[in-house]
Amino acid sequence: MLQNATGGNETALEEGLRSLAPDWVPPGVVDVAFAAFVLIVGWYLSKVVVRLTGRTIAQKIERPSVTRTVLRAVRITVIAFTVLIAANILGLTGVEILLPVTVISAMVGIVLAPLVGSLINGLFVLSDQPYEIGDMIEVTDSGHRGFVEDITIRYTKIFTLENTFIVIPNSEINARDVVNFSAEDERTRLSVSFEITYESDLETAIRVSERATRGVDNVIAGGPDIRIGSARYAASPTCDVLEYGDSGVTLQVRYWVNHPYKITVVRSAVHRAIRDRFSEEGVEFAYPHTHHVFDETSGTARVAQVDRELEPRPTSRKHEQVADGDGDGSGNE
Repeated sequence: MLQNATGGNETALEEGLRSLAPDWVPPGVVDVAFAAFVLIVGWYLSKVVVRLTGRTIAQKIERPSVTRTVLRAVRITVIAFTVLIAANILGLTGVEILLPVTVISAMVGIVLAPLVGSLINGLFVLSDQPYEIGDMIEVTDSGHRGFVEDITIRYTKIFTLENTFIVIPNSEINARDVVNFSAEDERTRLSVSFEITYESDLETAIRVSERATRGVDNVIAGGPDIRIGSARYAASPTCDVLEYGDSGVTLQVRYWVNHPYKITVVRSAVHRAIRDRFSEEGVEFAYPHTHHVFDETSGTARVAQVDRELEPRPTSRKHEQVADGDGDGSGNE
């Protein structure tokens, strides 16, 4: 009964539009124009629905990526509903709509089969939450680092630090190693390693390197220990002895930075600060070199000279005559 009433309303509306149209306009053109009008209204109506429901959905769903996906689904639903109404205006029944849709879906499915993997992996990305919109991530195998701009069912868009966009299908990014610098805690631990000579004072080098690192901007100078899982690490910079190498003692300074957005700048500043303080304190960096030491147990170096007979160089007959003539050039005895 509801369908008949709805159909009656649509018929009355169509008859009203036909009455307003000139007599020379075919009835089919009126139906097409009315269907197009419904599609246009549905397109703008989908935007209005998304705008009205966006705030409520965002409050209930904390993740921006899932919120955007739900809003896209809402908009697609509204557009699909208007398409069905437009098809009904044109006189297409459910079977007539389903048959071409099925055929087209089969053809598109063959061509777009690789996208199915991206869609499935997109669901895993949204459910596993390896990263979120606004997080700073790095794709380790390609070296791309930047901020997540958008996450859809098909792809992830990254705004790199080089001011470029990278769109990676979810089927590919789900199989790569991704480092998330913004997960839960933005504090990131960095390290720098170097060698000092054996002649340098080890304790001075350790103390100076820690003090120099502590004075760099964006480096956490101190405070309570930072907890990672069940372990706790000192927040202030620490210098440890790694090994005794061939050329010197290897030291490593570990430090925490407040934000991961300028890692290269902070690491460079730490390198420069340590070098400047080492120059003031007389600590020398080691480099590969070899010392030859001779003492009483080294023995005596022996040098021998070997005389070698030079092979006669071939000369012309004229030169031989000059030699026989005692250099007078006459050739007579």
